[in-house]
Order: sequence, then C-alpha cells, then structure tokens
Amino acid sequence: MGLRRCPARAGRLAGSLLWLLLLVDPVLPAGRHPPVVLVPGDLGNQLEAKLDKPTVVHYICCKKTDSYFTLWLNLELLLPLLIDCWIDNIRLVYNRTSRTTQFPDGVDVRVPNFGKTFSVEFLDPSKSSVGSYFHTMVESLVSWGYTRDEDVRGAPYDWRRAPNENGPYFLALRKMIEEMYQLYGGPVVLVAHSMGNMYTLYFLQRQPQAWKDKYIRAFVSLGAPWGGVAKTLRVLASGDNNRIPVIRPLKIREQQRSAVSTSWLLPYNYTWSPEKVFVHTPTTNYTLRDYAQFFQDIGFKDGWLMRQDTEGLVEPMVPPGVPLHCLYGTEVPTPDSFYYENFPDHEPKIYFGNGDGTVNLQSALHCQAWRGRQEHQVSMQELPHSEHIEMLANPTTLAYLKHVLFEP
Repeated sequence: MGLRRCPARAGRLAGSLLWLLLLVDPVLPAGRHPPVVLVPGDLGNQLEAKLDKPTVVHYICCKKTDSYFTLWLNLELLLPLLIDCWIDNIRLVYNRTSRTTQFPDGVDVRVPNFGKTFSVEFLDPSKSSVGSYFHTMVESLVSWGYTRDEDVRGAPYDWRRAPNENGPYFLALRKMIEEMYQLYGGPVVLVAHSMGNMYTLYFLQRQPQAWKDKYIRAFVSLGAPWGGVAKTLRVLASGDNNRIPVIRPLKIREQQRSAVSTSWLLPYNYTWSPEKVFVHTPTTNYTLRDYAQFFQDIGFKDGWLMRQDTEGLVEPMVPPGVPLHCLYGTEVPTPDSFYYENFPDHEPKIYFGNGDGTVNLQSALHCQAWRGRQEHQVSMQELPHSEHIEMLANPTTLAYLKHVLFEP
C-alpha cells in the first residue's frame, strides 16, 4: 500500500562607521553593491500544503498529513492517478458572494521561506534540473560577491491569486526592502520575471514617490506580460500542460481555471487591437471584447467574474516611478491565436507570432509607453532568440544585470 503514504517534509551588523552610513540617504558605501530582491512569476516558487480533509477524490489520496509537504513542484504528485489528488489540493474555490478565493476544505497552503532564495532557485526542492528557475542568476550574484538570504533575497508569493488577495505579501515585501536598505546601506534593486513584474508594478504604484526614491535603486524587468498574453485563452479553454509530458492539458485545466491569476493575464485593450481575433471556431470568433461570451461558452462563468475583479488592478499608463530596465525575448515562435475544430475540449491549432515563446512582443513592449511619463529612465534591451524561462540564465541578461548593479 505504498501509494497511500503521504508526502512529508521532515548578525546583526555593528560598528560606529556602519551606524553613520545607515543614517545617510541612499548612497552606497564604496565597494558595496546594492541589495537585490527576486520576484518570481506564475508557477515561480514553491508552495507547501498540510491536509486534514473530510473527503478525498480517490482512495489513494491522502486525507491527513502530520506536517507540510511540497505541493509545487513535486513531480511525484503529477503521476497518473496521483495527479487527481494534487489537483484537488492545489485548486482554489471561488466565492461569488465575497469575490474572493478559498482553499478547499481541509487544505492549508503556505508559501515557504519568504526572504530566502531557495524557493525561487529550485521549484522542486530535490533540485531536479526541470525545476531550476532563478538558480543560475543567484549563482552569478554569489560569484559577484553577494550572499544568499542576506543581500540577495527571494520574495515568493501565492501565484495562484491576483494581487488584490495577497495584501499581507506586499506588507512583508515593503518591510523586507526597508530592512535591506538599513542593513546594506543603500536602496534595493528589484528583479522580477514574468507575472512577477505585474506584481511589482502593482506594488510600486501603491507606494509614495518619496518612498520609492529612497528605497528603490532600479527595477529590472524580465519577460513582462504587461498587456497580457494570448496563450491565456488556450489555457482557459482547453488547458496547458506547461510542457510537462505526463500531464494531459484537459486534466490540469480545472486547476488552471481556478487560479485567479490566469484570468488576470488575459490580453488587455491598451496593448491589443479590439478587432484581433484570438480564438477561431467553426461558428464563433472571440476578441477581447468577447470575454463574457468566451467564458460562458467554455462553461466557466466564474472566470468572467475573476476577470472583472482583476482587470483594473494595475494602471497601464501609470509608470512604476523608478529607473526601469525592460529585457524581453524575441524571435521565438509565440502563440498568437488558436483555431478549434471542436471547442473547447480538444487541442487547438496554434498560430504563432513574435515573442519569447510565452509573452507576445507587443505585450512586452508596453514599457515604451512609460517613456516620458516618469522622470526616471526607461531602458529597453532586446534578447533575440531568448525563451521565456531561459532568459534568466541568458549571458546577455546576466551581463546587463551586472552592469545595473555595479556601474555608478
């Protein structure tokens, strides 16, 4: 009965000179480098769960665990049969009355190790190569003189939810930034990837300018979906296995739909033409003006409420108000629209455009709209042939980051 076995997981700085340095405004001491905070994207950090469930979806599923175990990413839980248990644990339950999400009964999910780099370096705690994420970048930072969990830290969050449901996260992020400023004598460089850029923008748009001027040295944006991504419509319609071969897209669709952040990342009208058809079927074409009908036709009406809850969370024309560096991949075939012969429960034919394989180029280029709207510089760096995840380890990305960190 091995299948019934539940997963489990078993200086303060001193000195008068330093004290004087901490009293001055954000000018880094000679020879020091600015502290770094890493903000991951969707699926971009570990999640843990503890169970005490009244019922389970299959007899092999665990009802109760004594401690927290790795929920994401644990490849053992994605095997046939066991994946049903995993989906039932990681899904969210949307409450139409409160317009918020809840965990399933008897499931408690937490984000481990806020402030540590490990949960963003490796999505799989076993350090499986398939789960490597920020690891190469952190290794580079260490080789440049940084120390894990001290002057480079991770800021993981529950990426299933949109920012409006993660209020305590932003309070913790602000506190950590202020603490790092005090400890290391200067403002912080924020490095975000994918949806983490939307989270970072949401955070910065809600901080006073005086606070940003003091505590934020720069914002390095990697692969940002500023205007949403076309592939989101496929994820919602028929699912996307994120290139994990053992998972059928339709199998994982329920979990992907339940994540409010999925609907949040649908394309926006400030980036895409309202005439653009994202989904073609033999009877219907869907543009971004047809989202309500789209959600109805895929049998997921809660998705339309989720979209309404989240579409105004970031102000597209309000810049972050800090020096901004936008790095974006190009020349990688990127899903642009979809044709469904049988909608929505079968795989579509995919039509591709320009981008990084996930984020469409027109979405990434929204950075340009902020030029002239803030006094701080907005810099753009194209990464030709750089795929969405691979850009984190791209030599050009790392060289650019080193320049931002060490050039005066």
